[in-house]
Amino acid sequence: MPGQLWLFRHGETEWSRSGAHSGRTDLPLINVGREKAATLGRHLDDRRFALVLSSPLQRARETCRLAGYGDVAQIEANLCEWDYGKYEGRTTPEIRQETPDWNLWTSGVPNGETVDQVAARAQAVIARASSAGGDVALFAHGHILRILAACWLGLPPAAGGLFALDTASLSILGYERTTRVITRWNETFR
Repeated sequence: MPGQLWLFRHGETEWSRSGAHSGRTDLPLINVGREKAATLGRHLDDRRFALVLSSPLQRARETCRLAGYGDVAQIEANLCEWDYGKYEGRTTPEIRQETPDWNLWTSGVPNGETVDQVAARAQAVIARASSAGGDVALFAHGHILRILAACWLGLPPAAGGLFALDTASLSILGYERTTRVITRWNETFR
């Protein structure tokens, strides 16, 4: 049986703090984001992984480095955040001024990715991780990790909308016997 998937959402950025949709814009961590990323590493106590993958975006790469895994991480383009197209950099309340009933998970985004396209990338990451021969660490972003969790569980990709995920959090996907389950979710450290 393959190992567990350890999901790390990147530390806080200006846009995650404001609630703006930050997909492909390459934002740096803010000070509190860097501090919490380093705290993740202290709680991992030099845990070894069969494979460490990171989104190519700097907020995920920096979280990975500060957590202590930058020297072993491999860049995985499929871990990039959802491409929000026209809604990049905008908050949900701003979008709802134009489209009152808008919901990312059901309405989608103009000129961006569909939830199914993001799910296809998540499935590719799961396939790569499943062949690693042990536990795998994934440093990425809120929505891609939520969709990845839904895919892991065999749920529709939009079910990722049911899983809240804080910045600088740890979640673990694993098994109960042979059934894929969530073993930890959205844990943060101080």
